[in-house]
Amino acid sequence: MKKEHIFLLFILLLASITFYYLYQILSPFLASIVWAILLAIAFYPLFLKLQRFFKKKKVLPALVMTVFVLLVIVLPAGFLMISLANEVIDFYYDIDEMIKTGHLHSYLSRIGTLPLIKGALERLKQHVDLSQADPFNFLLKNIQQISAFLFNQTSNLLKGVSTFVAGFFFTLLSLYYLFKDGDRLLKRIKEIVPLPAKESDMIIERFKAMVFATLYGGILIAILQGILGGVSFWILGISSPVFWGTTMAFLSFIPMGGTALIWGPAAIFLLLQGAFLKGIILLGLGVLLISMVDNLLRPLLVSSRTNIHPLLLFFSVLGGIQAFGIIGLVGGPLIVTLALTLLEIYIQGIKEPG
Repeated sequence: MKKEHIFLLFILLLASITFYYLYQILSPFLASIVWAILLAIAFYPLFLKLQRFFKKKKVLPALVMTVFVLLVIVLPAGFLMISLANEVIDFYYDIDEMIKTGHLHSYLSRIGTLPLIKGALERLKQHVDLSQADPFNFLLKNIQQISAFLFNQTSNLLKGVSTFVAGFFFTLLSLYYLFKDGDRLLKRIKEIVPLPAKESDMIIERFKAMVFATLYGGILIAILQGILGGVSFWILGISSPVFWGTTMAFLSFIPMGGTALIWGPAAIFLLLQGAFLKGIILLGLGVLLISMVDNLLRPLLVSSRTNIHPLLLFFSVLGGIQAFGIIGLVGGPLIVTLALTLLEIYIQGIKEPG
């Protein structure tokens, strides 16, 4: 074996060991670093405008932008977590009380008298034997289990507040240096990556487009729908508006149904209670306001920025959350974007004449 090959193998082995231990060192902070990178990409255009205002200085604009992110994201998110935990506890006790008094069973039984539900059950009985099954008792049991699960998770949510605060401290620290030195870091990465400049620029631009589409598109739409849904519930006097608003925000990522999976049954529940005016108002707000936000903004903010099919985008978000937690909201689509971009680069390389 040549001396050059031995040297190359030694360098590769040493680099592998070094990068392994580097990963072990940084792994507790990887989530914070990734969030900082995503936020830096999202707010970098605003940072550049601020930098021009401060005559190309970097330290002060980076500090101002970091404080701005703290005020518009970290503090509201912390408040939301505490409010959500309190409302989950109230929701659990409300469900428990309704079960003990028999009110919830009564409401579910009345759902079976609705013409649409009754007709569906009659047609289902023609193909399936429902004599030994009670779908409403099954639904009641699952509602009880879901409320108990949410209640048990509340303690973890409250414990996670301190972890959230500590993690976001590292995020803000990383964010400051990304604003301050991000251009030099990006230039260095492009020098290291063994790809031609054209392909490197393509990957970076696709990443930027997906971050903007996910943060300003998907997440912004989710926040708007959650706020509109929560405010609608609060105005109509429905309990736990923060909890239901947060649930609607997460469900907004589902292409079929989305927020209607919450405000639809809530409107039916109001009608069954005899609150016909509130039920009709909630249906109107759901159709004309909450759902309309998605119909108007998603094509503008998401479809125009990415070439990913909406179904693939949906699965990438859900799969990303399952694989990486909440950061998978953005991480999943980014990995799919990278895979599709590399595939496109490969196909272009095959088509180009040798």
